[in-house]
Parts: sequence; C-alpha cells; structure tokens
Amino acid sequence: MNTQTPLLAVLALSVFSMVITESLMSQTLKVGPDQAITSLEEAFEKASNGDTITVQGGTYRESPLLIDKSIVLLGVDRPVLDGEHEHEILVIQADNVVIDGFLFSNSAMSHTRDHAAIRLNGVSGGEIRNNHLDNNFFGIYLARSQDVSVTHNIIRAYGTRESTSANGIHLWDSSRIRIESNQVYGHRDGIYLESVRDSDVVNNLAEKNLRYGLHFMFSNDCHYLNNTFRVNGAGVAVMYSNRVEMKHNRFEDNWGTSAYGLLLKDINDSLILDNLFKRNNKAIRMEGTNRIEVRNNRFIQNGSAVRLMSNSMDNRFEHNNFIGNSFDVSTNSRRANSIFHQNYWSAYTGYDLSGDGFGEVPFHPVRLFSLLIGRNETAMMLMRSFFVDLLDHAERVFPVLTPAALVDEQPRMKEWK
Repeated sequence: MNTQTPLLAVLALSVFSMVITESLMSQTLKVGPDQAITSLEEAFEKASNGDTITVQGGTYRESPLLIDKSIVLLGVDRPVLDGEHEHEILVIQADNVVIDGFLFSNSAMSHTRDHAAIRLNGVSGGEIRNNHLDNNFFGIYLARSQDVSVTHNIIRAYGTRESTSANGIHLWDSSRIRIESNQVYGHRDGIYLESVRDSDVVNNLAEKNLRYGLHFMFSNDCHYLNNTFRVNGAGVAVMYSNRVEMKHNRFEDNWGTSAYGLLLKDINDSLILDNLFKRNNKAIRMEGTNRIEVRNNRFIQNGSAVRLMSNSMDNRFEHNNFIGNSFDVSTNSRRANSIFHQNYWSAYTGYDLSGDGFGEVPFHPVRLFSLLIGRNETAMMLMRSFFVDLLDHAERVFPVLTPAALVDEQPRMKEWK
C-alpha cells in the first residue's frame, strides 16, 4: 500500500481550499468622483492581494503612486493619471499586477533620475496592457523583473533632442519579458533592452524616434519578430549580444547621413531571416560581427544594402534579393571573410546557359566607386556618370582594388519568392 497517497490527497485538498478561499475573499473596489473612494491612493491602501480596482473616467493628479500589492487596476473610459511634469506617475513593486485602460501623461523630465510613467521594480509576473502614454520622459520602465508582458500600448512623446528625451519601453537586467503589439513614437529609443535575457519583441511599430526604433545592449537569447521600424534616426542597433533572432521585420525609410536600417556591432551566432530593408541610407552595417546567417531578406532601393567591415568574420549571405540599391555591398577589406551564395542581384548582367536558374558568370557585388566614396564622399556627385560606369565595369572584369574573392559564384537569375 502506498502510504504517500493519503498525504498527497490532503495536501492537494488544502491547496484547493486556499485558492477557493482567496477567490471568495477578493473584492472589487471602485474609484471615482461619485464613489465612496475618490482617490487611487486610498484604494491602494484598502486593497488586498487579489483585489480588482476599477477607476472611472476623469483626471487624477496623485503622483507618485505606489502599488505594493498584487492587484488588477482597470480603467473605465480611459481615466488620466497626470504627473504634472513634476513626478514619476506609477511605481509597481508587487508581483502579478495588471494595469489596463489608462492614459498616463506628463511625467517629470530629469537629467539625473529616470522618471517614468510606469515603473516596475524587481517584480515577477504582471501585465501592462491597453494603455496610452503621452508626453512622458520614460514611458514603461522595467528593472530587475521577469515574466512580464507589455502589450497593446500606444506610447508617444514629442522630444526634439536626444539629451532631453528618454525611451518609450525600457528594460534593464530582466528576463522572459514579452513586448508585443505596441506603438512607440517620438522617444529617444522606441524600445531599449540592456542586460536582458530570453525575451521577445513582437509585432510592434517604432516610428519617428530620435535615435533608434529598437536598441539592444548586452542582451542574449532574445528574438524580435514581425516589427516595423520606420523613419527613426536609425532603425535597430544590436550591440554586444549573442544568439539574437531577427525575423520577419520591416526596416523602412531610416534615412540620414548616419542612419541604418540595422546596425550590428560585436554580435555573434545570430540569424537575420526574411526581413524587408527598403529605402534606408545603409540597410545593414556589420562591425565585429561573426557567424551570422543572413537569409531570404529583401534589400530594396537602399543607399548601401550591406556595409561589411573587415573585422566581421564567417557570415553567410544566402538567397537574398538585392534590388535597385546604389551599392549592394561595400567593405573596407580586400579579403573575403564572409560568404555570398545564390543571391539575386538586379545589377547582374550575366547569363544562364544551363537553365538551372543560376548565372554562369560569378557576380562581384563590390563596386570600385563604393571604395572611392568611402575615401571621399564628395565623389558622390559622379554617381550616375558614364565615367563611373566604365570604372566599375573594368574593375569587375579585372579586379585590382576591390576584393576579388568576395563574389557570389552562383547568382540567381530571378528573385526568390
């Protein structure tokens, strides 16, 4: 006879009873001008773990507010929590808190403190969802937290200088965070991750942010999928990180003298798959970047599609479309430290005698003129001249200055679909 069976049954019944008791004891508190509770601070004091607080529409100026209990805070008719440019608005220091349906506006700006509309400190679990954040310094700030989701928020700021702006969604020293279906406009960085692990950035729009739409620093084993980065100072910067997956994103119209669709610096063992890079000054810049798979991407009408620095090693570019770019590939090295294989190049003028879909003549994607531009940018005025076309043609036939080994031996005759 198994003597443990009665004990396990008793323990299971005890846990079930505790859950039922807590459910029955939880209450809903109502806050509003015509309610018994008129302030959020009073509601937080009266609430217990597991309670729900509903807040009627109106403007509440009670900052800074602290939540230190596991509660659900629901806005009805989108009530406004106004920091009056003097305070942080809401600080969460309890696990499994839900914030849903509010407008957070006018948190304080500071050069010495990271004031935010919503700050989570050292919490586990919770959701920040369906909120609007308007004209705040930091929008949503997570520090030393885990298993939190930030979803379906609209976050907007109006900064004109990086020095007086902060980030829309800011993560520091956190893990297993999901950032999904948010819209971020006008901040310094739309979404910022530093020392973050095992987290996902999915289906977000980052547009017209001053520096980067998305900024990774020292963040390993993260994924960003199906996002759009449009008209930012630069689209995305991924720095000092390993094992990052970048899939199904759109990098569009990140245009300016130092703008990139995607900037990679000191990145290893990562994947760039099925993304669209369209009308960026430089679609991808790779510096100190090693063992990256770049596959099935579309590079369309960029100034420079790929800028590959000499300290980047063992990267593989395969089955990508390069269409209508001023420069498909540029580099500062005469060596071929990376591989280009079976890509489609709209600038390719070779032929396919065997009918297998691949050109018989290898394609050299580095133009001589790109090297001249790298040394003297004023030479750009000659871009469309017959003289430049002649130089490029001669260099492709008899490579002298461009890296002869950087070549696609089997260029595709048609775009991949």
